[in-house]
Amino acid sequence: MENIIMISGKVKYSITLDPTTWIFDDRRLDLTTYFIKEKEADNSLEEYTKAVSKHWDREIMEGAVFPPTLKTEKKFEKEKVLTGTFGMLFKPFLMNSEPEADASILLIQTKDGEIELPFKEAVDLILKFSDNGKPITADGPVHIYYGDGSNQDDPIKNVTGFCVK
Repeated sequence: MENIIMISGKVKYSITLDPTTWIFDDRRLDLTTYFIKEKEADNSLEEYTKAVSKHWDREIMEGAVFPPTLKTEKKFEKEKVLTGTFGMLFKPFLMNSEPEADASILLIQTKDGEIELPFKEAVDLILKFSDNGKPITADGPVHIYYGDGSNQDDPIKNVTGFCVK
């Protein structure tokens, strides 16, 4: 139960988060490169076009490429999961809790006290759940980074819950 984190307060639905299952989630972010690379504009049409193009290119190329390359790619992805450092965006979880319209503050509850953030900043938080392929246990279950990475060297640790005010 110490790995479970709750989102509660001025929300329509209280949500329970279990960071130990996020390693299987395709939305995970590779934190070794996330703060280094430039932020790309969220253009869903462009992303869709790129995905379709990649799929089309693969279909064209499969006649010339032997299937073992697909096995190699899968093996590489599995290895990456076992050795990578990953995080998740907090926004989807927060929005699924359906905060009330007058919500203006997010309290991050930790073993050391509470940290108050404006709601507008809270939607950009990143929850680190894996470090070099291992779940964060000693001062976890998550470490919290601001969206701009300004606290990369000193993340918020020992998180026990979130309360929307």
